[in-house]
Amino acid sequence: MKLYYHPLSGHSHRARLFLSLLGIDHELIEVDLMTAQHKSPEYLKLNRFGQVPVLVDGEKKIADSNAILVYLSKKLGKTDWLPEEPEAAATIQRWLSVAAGEIAYGPAAARLITVFGANRNSEEVITRAHGVLKLIDAELEGRKFIAMNGPTVADVALYSYIARAPEGNVDLSEYPNVNAWLRRIEELPGFVEFKKTPVGLAVDA
Repeated sequence: MKLYYHPLSGHSHRARLFLSLLGIDHELIEVDLMTAQHKSPEYLKLNRFGQVPVLVDGEKKIADSNAILVYLSKKLGKTDWLPEEPEAAATIQRWLSVAAGEIAYGPAAARLITVFGANRNSEEVITRAHGVLKLIDAELEGRKFIAMNGPTVADVALYSYIARAPEGNVDLSEYPNVNAWLRRIEELPGFVEFKKTPVGLAVDA
C-alpha cells in the first residue's frame, strides 16, 4: 500500500496512525502542499478534491482519512476496530462525524491559523474547540476509550487534532479525561507520533 500524505496534516496522520496500529507495511509518499502539488493534474487523478491523504491499494484509490479507516477495517476484517453490530457501528459513525465536523471546524481550524497561516477567526474557532472538548471530556468520564471498551477507529479519527490542539492556542489543561485518553492512545502498540510544530501554546515542541 502507498499513502500520499503530508507530515503536518492531521488527516494524513489519522490514516498513517491506523496503518501503523494495524502493522500494515506501507510506503509513505509526501505531497508538497507548499508548491500546490495536491492541485497538480497528476494528483487530481488520485483525488479530484485535491486533498491529502490518499491510500493506494493496488488498483484501488481511497481518498478521505475517515474513508481510509473504514476501508482498512473492512478489508482486514478488523471488527474490534469497526464493529459490525448495528448499534456499535452507529456509535462509531457518530464519532467519525464529530471528527469531520466539530473537530475539523474547532481544534483543526485553530491549528490551521498558526501552522499554515489560514485566514480564520481565531476567537471563534478556539471557542468552538473548547465546546467540543468539554463534550468529549464528559463522554470519557469513567471510560478508557471514546466509543467501546477498547480502541476503535473513532479514537483514531479524533486523536490527531486533539493531541495537537495546543499548537492552535487551544489549552488542554482543563480536560483531565481527554489528557488521560491521549496518553492511552500513545501507549498502544504501533503508535506513531504526529509531527510537532513549535507554535501556539506548544512553544517547547
